Amino acid sequence: SSRTARSEEDRDSLWDAWGSWSECSRSCGGGASYSLRRCLSSRTCEGRNIRYRTCSNVDCPPEAGDFRAQQCSAHNDVKYQGQLYEWLPVSNDPDNPCSLKCQARGTALVVELAPKVLDGTRCYTESLDMCISGLCQIVGCDHQLGSAVKEDNCGVCNGDGSTCRLVRGQYKSQLSASKLDDTVVAIPYGSRQIRLVLKGPDHLYLETKTLQGVKSESSLSTTGSFLVENSSIDFQKFPDKEILRISGPLTADFTIKIHYAGAADSSVQFIFYQPIIHRWRETDFFPCSASCGGGYQLTSAECFDLRSNRVVADQYCHYYPENIKPKPKLQECNLDPCPASDGYKQIMPYDLYHPLPRWESTPWTACSSSCGGGIQSRSVSCVEEDIQGHISPVEEWKCMYTPKMPVVQPCNIFDCPKWLAQEWSPCTVTCGQGLRYRVVLCIDHRGMHTGGCSTKTKPHIKEECVVPTPCYKPKEKLPVEAKLPWYKQAQELEEGTAVSEEPSFIPEAWSTCSVTCGVGSQMRLVKCQVLLSFSQSVADLPMDECEGPKPVSHRACYSGPCSGEAAEYTPEETQLLYGSLQEFDELYDWEYEGFTECSESCGGGVQEAVVTCLNKQTREIADETLCVSSRRPPQLLKSCSLDPCPPR
Repeated sequence: SSRTARSEEDRDSLWDAWGSWSECSRSCGGGASYSLRRCLSSRTCEGRNIRYRTCSNVDCPPEAGDFRAQQCSAHNDVKYQGQLYEWLPVSNDPDNPCSLKCQARGTALVVELAPKVLDGTRCYTESLDMCISGLCQIVGCDHQLGSAVKEDNCGVCNGDGSTCRLVRGQYKSQLSASKLDDTVVAIPYGSRQIRLVLKGPDHLYLETKTLQGVKSESSLSTTGSFLVENSSIDFQKFPDKEILRISGPLTADFTIKIHYAGAADSSVQFIFYQPIIHRWRETDFFPCSASCGGGYQLTSAECFDLRSNRVVADQYCHYYPENIKPKPKLQECNLDPCPASDGYKQIMPYDLYHPLPRWESTPWTACSSSCGGGIQSRSVSCVEEDIQGHISPVEEWKCMYTPKMPVVQPCNIFDCPKWLAQEWSPCTVTCGQGLRYRVVLCIDHRGMHTGGCSTKTKPHIKEECVVPTPCYKPKEKLPVEAKLPWYKQAQELEEGTAVSEEPSFIPEAWSTCSVTCGVGSQMRLVKCQVLLSFSQSVADLPMDECEGPKPVSHRACYSGPCSGEAAEYTPEETQLLYGSLQEFDELYDWEYEGFTECSESCGGGVQEAVVTCLNKQTREIADETLCVSSRRPPQLLKSCSLDPCPPR
């Protein structure tokens, strides 16, 4: 190693000292500066006689324009082949990114107007790499030549990705006669690497709101690149889909919306990195606990809003699990002894463990709204703890060394649950007119099945349907094949119990039917659970902690007739299949009431299910005209008197 050190020293001793740095090639936007040295030997010196560094690494004002475009426009007053042109830059040349290639406006003419661009010109539009002496040099996010340091997904140079979070999801349109558009997703200020893909006949458009509250709307009608609120947007429009890309960071709040344009449904997939705008910030040390004789002082942590540059309530920082509140620091202070004439008492050793006056608060009241944003309040007072640990209230000024805790805060700021309709079931008949059903779920802001949706806005779960196949066969030989009871499924899913702050029984989804045809059984798990309001997490409890009747964990199920069997049902199967096919918001509805007598006494006959109009409250048979608003259930037939007739 000593020989290597001497050889490097001998090599460097052949060079003169490096000269001073030249002026920067640019005044902003990142340029290059160089330094020279002379070879003092008559022989050839090893190494380079020039070195470079970056400089002027500050953003240029918007009106400055693109550096490569400036170099092209400098040739506007120079004739090319006897004619003047307005030259525009040609960027991202994969073969020679550091040559000055320009295109004449309005033509396909592309010319290399200079073999090298000026030092400091970006090699590529989306890269910090810069051209120096005609060669593309690697530049890291730390603006150092040759550096491999890169930005993380949050835009932090050499960061660990902890200052943002990945957001991804999917939106499905729900056509409504009263709505022409809908919100897909709100993307906040500072978000990066945004990508949305719409599949279907509908169209995307943008709404923006700056930090100053200025709102605007941008339609996306053609393919191209656009500048919206100083954010570059790349939009591609195809016959059956649209793609939106924004590299970011966004300089305003963006709301992506969808405009309904066709009868078919559309879906939108989105992904982006959202900045964590509320972060803990350590405070300075509070005033010393004593003016002399030795005391102590502490630091604290406050929740800071990076957008508004102001301190906000702590719960905003608690919202992000990535945020870890720093622990307070303690140090001694004012260690000089107190003067004899000073009115302050001398600090005794136990005072080092005597806490400062502090703010104390009562628990928050219940939120004024269960969703959609409400408020809750509490009382805050200044208290002091003596040596024995007794706590007593004191004047508020004694606690003013630290900000007073807020007495009001927003709560339950998530969206209220809303209805989500699933696909329609097959029609209940194989020919002619029948019914079809669908599952309508109440979905919360997390996409979970819950309760709390308004029954007034619930989409209907049953409608008539027509199978275009004509019913040619006689009625008595065409039993209607019963389908899966979609309405019953919809009703049970709708009545699912949401976890609340009171212990309650929460049933899970039913298992699949134990048989693939005929009547079988289903099982489900029923838990006793409670919602922990502070952490918004669910905890399991022993069964005896929940009051009220426990939901059933077993039930019968029907999977349709087995292959080759006629659709004949026992009264129990009939009730299983159709006993729940009732609209509970109507007073009168059709119901099965047993079967007619057999059409034959022997040799095989047919029984027909009796359908009556019933008052669901009194269970009395009513006039059939009262059930006209409900679809009459399909006719059910079953075989009877199958014993052979005695010979005559």
